[in-house]
Amino acid sequence: MIVSRTFKYLRNIITPLVSGIVVLLIGLSLIKVGIVSCGGGYAAMDNGTFATWENLSIAALVLLSVLFFNRCGNKYLRMSSIVLGLCLGYGLAFVLGKVDMSALNVEMLMSFNIPQPFKYGVDFNVSSFIAIGLVYLITAIEATGDVTANSMISGLPIEGDSYLKRVSGGVMADGFNSFLAGIFNSFPNSIFAQNNGIIQLTGVASRYVGYYIAAMLVLLGLFPIVGAVFSLMPDPVLGGATLLMFGTVAAAGIRIISSQEIGRKETLVLAVSLSLGLGVELMPDVLQQAPEAIRSIFSSGITTGGLTAIIANIVIRVKE
Repeated sequence: MIVSRTFKYLRNIITPLVSGIVVLLIGLSLIKVGIVSCGGGYAAMDNGTFATWENLSIAALVLLSVLFFNRCGNKYLRMSSIVLGLCLGYGLAFVLGKVDMSALNVEMLMSFNIPQPFKYGVDFNVSSFIAIGLVYLITAIEATGDVTANSMISGLPIEGDSYLKRVSGGVMADGFNSFLAGIFNSFPNSIFAQNNGIIQLTGVASRYVGYYIAAMLVLLGLFPIVGAVFSLMPDPVLGGATLLMFGTVAAAGIRIISSQEIGRKETLVLAVSLSLGLGVELMPDVLQQAPEAIRSIFSSGITTGGLTAIIANIVIRVKE
């Protein structure tokens, strides 16, 4: 929340180039998550069923269905493309025996969960405070990129006072939600980058949709059965949809970067940021000899690339 109050002083630092690099890194980093889900997830890697024809067929059906409905002339089919694709994939997964209904039980059907604030007590530890503070800094950088992508996809400006106000509000809301998460015994939150992909595919950017989804998330927390039904969705079903959504996030990053003139300085900033960001993401072991504090900050390719972009954009001076 403190970081959100500083954005009005950072207009020359948080430029479209920096924001675009962060968004691009978010999309590229998440594509790996999507492709792993298409193959069956990490559990499938452990039990030797990763990338079986059943898993890949389910993911392909979802991906192709979303693409097909997204190109339909009927606006309702287009707006529902992701839901329709997930339903078709869910149906195929059920036929192939990929849906495990054993997770549902009578006790869960009748249960009602009321979160208990500070269930594990209240304590203050300096080292933990610093570590969690770094996590919040990382999520603030990611939130900046996500809100920037959201602005571009929604047809809103990505420069100027209105943009900075929007980013500041987004980071503030993200920080406040993480504050509430701590009170209710959960981990810090981060903005869900996939939502930008959903907006891109459906063409729906209304904030009222967010209100309805927020109400659904409350139900997920209060009624375990609701969350259990969604958790039954096999990884390939989710992977087929998210792979496309993550790709659109990366594409949004490219659009943000290309909205500005790319000169020698911009090329250098882009090159060094992507090199370090993707390098850490592809080869995390490069930090295995570094101190724990360094690893906790730079183990995320998004954070590494984002911080590099900010510093490089300030330091690099090129005479055209």
